Amino acid sequence: MDRFAAPDYWLSRFVFERGLALVYLIAFLVAVNQFRPLLGEHGLLPAPGFLRMASFRQAPSLFHMRYSDRFFLAVAWSGVLLATCMLFTLPQRAPLPVSMAVWFALWALYLSIVNVGQVFYGFGWESLLLETGFLAIFLGSFDTAPPVLIMWLLRWLLFRVEFGAGLIKMRGDRCWRQLTCLDYHHETQPMPNPLSWYFHHLPKGLHRLEVAGNHFAQLVAPFALFAPQPVAGIGAAIMIGTQLWLVLSGNFSWLNLVTITLAFVAIDSSWLHWVLPVSPPLQSNGPLWYVVIVTMVTALVVVLSFWPVRNMLSRRQFMNASFNTVHLVNTYGAFGSVTRVRHEVVVEGTDDVNPSASTTWREYEFKAKPGDPRRRPPQLAPYHLRLDWLMWFAALAPAHAHSWFVPFVVRLLENDRATLALLAGNPFPNEPPRFVRARLYRYRFTTRGERKDGGAWWVRQHVGEYLPPVALDTRPAEQAWSSRTTYGRTLSA
Repeated sequence: MDRFAAPDYWLSRFVFERGLALVYLIAFLVAVNQFRPLLGEHGLLPAPGFLRMASFRQAPSLFHMRYSDRFFLAVAWSGVLLATCMLFTLPQRAPLPVSMAVWFALWALYLSIVNVGQVFYGFGWESLLLETGFLAIFLGSFDTAPPVLIMWLLRWLLFRVEFGAGLIKMRGDRCWRQLTCLDYHHETQPMPNPLSWYFHHLPKGLHRLEVAGNHFAQLVAPFALFAPQPVAGIGAAIMIGTQLWLVLSGNFSWLNLVTITLAFVAIDSSWLHWVLPVSPPLQSNGPLWYVVIVTMVTALVVVLSFWPVRNMLSRRQFMNASFNTVHLVNTYGAFGSVTRVRHEVVVEGTDDVNPSASTTWREYEFKAKPGDPRRRPPQLAPYHLRLDWLMWFAALAPAHAHSWFVPFVVRLLENDRATLALLAGNPFPNEPPRFVRARLYRYRFTTRGERKDGGAWWVRQHVGEYLPPVALDTRPAEQAWSSRTTYGRTLSA
């Protein structure tokens, strides 16, 4: 084989593609289950309204042709089907154009969803999945040796993910430089998991080692990716180990899974053969047109790399950013600042006609975000609960700063079934509440003694009002003084 092909990485590609197909499958299932109440025709931020304001050039998406919830489900379920086929290697066993077409379809379908997803799809791992998925289009089929150029582009992507995250930490919060950020992070991270309480209570000395190890994995190990084997494989293994530590300590959607998947492209197949004793088929370089396309894609990525490189070199580095509307060659980073105190918005309702100091308020429990102090944080990653994540951001700013929050309250006042399906339960199963309010609490993990005595995982303290009691204005729309997107005492139905 000439320098275009890397047959020794056939098994590395095999593992990478299975991992990527799994992430696509999860992402499309999340869309099937959550998109319509969040962004559908009657969602909190309806996609049709967004599409009327954004052109195809601003937000490329199939939904510019038309949007309906039924058409969206067809798109999302198509993604589920194609990702399942990829997971079981069916398209890769077909001729090269078929494999490329299926990977392209997965990328285009998910891009269509992300580009109309607004704030609910504004997470860095959406761009990471799209950029990874785009490069996967050109990895070839089973009888095609992995192209060297695409394998290097995947390593370049992994480098930007890790090194960008390391830079943003060192430039951001001083606690990363002082090795103290993990004194707070396990408790204040957006979505703790069942082990986060235990990680928080590790000795402070071990927290310092965690931070130092993270810095090594993100600021030193990425350079090993460009070295010969076994150095590249060792660097990738260090990153995999760090990501598995993050998986154990918190819920970060599929960010860790995609990063681990990317790391496998730098691990020589001879290492993987000990675990997966699979013999590669007879491989070729592929036809000339394929070589030309791979070369052109490589040139495109090299040109587009100017913007993320400039960003990484800048003192005003963006944490997560896409420099084009198709999410190619992005910049990445996470937790450039770490919150020291955890605040949570607790949403409550009552069926009292005239709420007073003696009114009984019933709390809405979310599926994962902290609520009941006695409930242990659940494990949900790599699944992603979008509303729960946005509730963490909600606590960082007033209610009127979040365009989706008051529409969410309106749906609760209407007992909207689709919206309530996003929650753990409905405290008003028979009739909708008359009033809904939101209060701000400070949460902290219990100490070991408090946990032993009371069994609770959290201690919470009331901080203040987040949203005053509101009710639906049931008058005709032309008489109502407020709308669904207006903050006030009453909200129009």
